[in-house]
Amino acid sequence: MSKQPIGIFDSGVGGTSIWKEIHAILPIENSIYLADSVNAPYGPKGKDTIIELSIKNTEYLLEKNCKLIVVACNTATTNAISVLRQKYNVPIVGIEPAIKPAALSTKTKSVGILATKGTLSSALFHNTSNLYSNGITIVEQNGEGIVQLIESGELYSSKMKALLINYLKPMLEANIDYLVLGCTHYPYLVPILIKLLPKHVKIIDSGLAVAKQTQSVLKHYQILNTETLKPKNEFYINLKNIEVMQSLLGERFDVKYLDF
Repeated sequence: MSKQPIGIFDSGVGGTSIWKEIHAILPIENSIYLADSVNAPYGPKGKDTIIELSIKNTEYLLEKNCKLIVVACNTATTNAISVLRQKYNVPIVGIEPAIKPAALSTKTKSVGILATKGTLSSALFHNTSNLYSNGITIVEQNGEGIVQLIESGELYSSKMKALLINYLKPMLEANIDYLVLGCTHYPYLVPILIKLLPKHVKIIDSGLAVAKQTQSVLKHYQILNTETLKPKNEFYINLKNIEVMQSLLGERFDVKYLDF
């Protein structure tokens, strides 16, 4: 079982930011990444639809004999992970915005959160936010349009810059010193955000934490891959924008179109 791949899915290409973190600390693990770009973004969709899509993605990865599933999507995690864990007998790792470290570290007592509508409106997000926001101002911002621009290859476009300037304005007016990225697409915005934010504002996401949790779960179940052969990493996308995923991966990985 240790040779079986780690399965990772997201509502598009953004979760490759999570795959990179996992691959960095688990370089010999085999993996299968599924980008459900046809249905991106999940944020505006209702809870029932998000659960349905998450089940479909999970079952595809399980058919590929994945030994562990990483839900590399904040919206899918906050809306569907409890259902997935009840339904399937495999370890499932999720992701949610890194509110806790930001809330514990802020000096200005003001934290910004850029996320999708589906994440910001979820019960899990509100529970986490309420748990750590005592005495702290949390400035929530729905990043509507960001995912679509990244999926269409417009990451560094003038449209993206204009959107971000607009979304950051209320956060800066509230004197934030931490910006939490609550969508796996958003780490790809960091080079742009660094230019738009004052130097004292720190940007954090959940990628490394998810990778460490994945490693911990594999150790716990004693299913770490111990093979020294070159790992097999497969990438599938159900929208014909393969070049967008390849550009984000930054390496010569073979990305395949999947009619799914």
